[in-house]
Amino acid sequence: MVELKNVSVTYSSGVDALNNVSLKINDGDFAFVVGSSGAGKSTMIKLLLKEIDATSGTVTVNGYNLNKLRKRKIPEFRRTLGFVFQDFRLIPSMTVYENIAFVLRVIDAPPKYIRKRVPYVISLVGLNGKADSYPDELSGGEKQRVAIARALVNDPQLIIADEPTGNIDPELSYEIVELLKGINDQGTTILMVTHEHDLVRHFGGRIINITDGEIVFDEVIMGLNDELAEYEAELAPPAETAITAGLAEEQGPYDDEFSDVEFPADQMSADELLASIAEKNANDELIAAIEAEAAAAETDADEAAPADVPDNASDETAPAEADDDDGGVNK
Repeated sequence: MVELKNVSVTYSSGVDALNNVSLKINDGDFAFVVGSSGAGKSTMIKLLLKEIDATSGTVTVNGYNLNKLRKRKIPEFRRTLGFVFQDFRLIPSMTVYENIAFVLRVIDAPPKYIRKRVPYVISLVGLNGKADSYPDELSGGEKQRVAIARALVNDPQLIIADEPTGNIDPELSYEIVELLKGINDQGTTILMVTHEHDLVRHFGGRIINITDGEIVFDEVIMGLNDELAEYEAELAPPAETAITAGLAEEQGPYDDEFSDVEFPADQMSADELLASIAEKNANDELIAAIEAEAAAAETDADEAAPADVPDNASDETAPAEADDDDGGVNK
């Protein structure tokens, strides 16, 4: 845990680097510290490493009260920390393995533990096959991975990363932060100082903004990754329940109304169901209209047809005409 209570730092030049700062970072947290050059970020790091003392206030890191920490106890305290430098600070004459193992040898770790621990962290940071490489044979991103492995090898409670993406290609910056996030997921507290606001917006999380020696913002924000995950969750179909799972199979009182509605294998949403019903009803209305129009047309055709004339009508007329002719002759 990191805790600053009403901490101020004034340098001998009279510059007020920090002004009544209070801050608490719990175990397992991941926090970004952002701010412009000269805002007080470097002073905060020096405080946490016990490189300088606070002018006033209390600084506590990993259970150590740094205000009361004796000089002979400082090495013990720093073993609870891991530090990642912006400029890597690898030893050029040592291989990747040796650079990482050096940290454990300094604290007299058993050789057997070193042989087990070092390959593990090399694998953890994705540098399999690079153990025997020298720093000048590595890319900037690979060098920073070595620096992170070196900070991690002692299994610290807290890792402080000072602009860890400052000297690598922008596209690799996201990989480095992802690596730190993965380490944080294992329980290590991470405090990352950066000026790259794009990274902060992308990953989100706790953001601590220092301006003119004061904390002006300390909130948890949602990153672009989180927003995308939330959006995808909203688009996902609802979880199937016992009721919805059997909706397409079980018989119910509305079988006639829904018999023509086709249910997909996964659960149909309410909007889709209503749309399907509406489509069915529209089709039924269309069919009924067509049938009614056809029936009306047939009725009109029957009424327009001429009346039937009996077959013997001409025979009955002929005799009448003959009688008229005969009557004329007798006269």
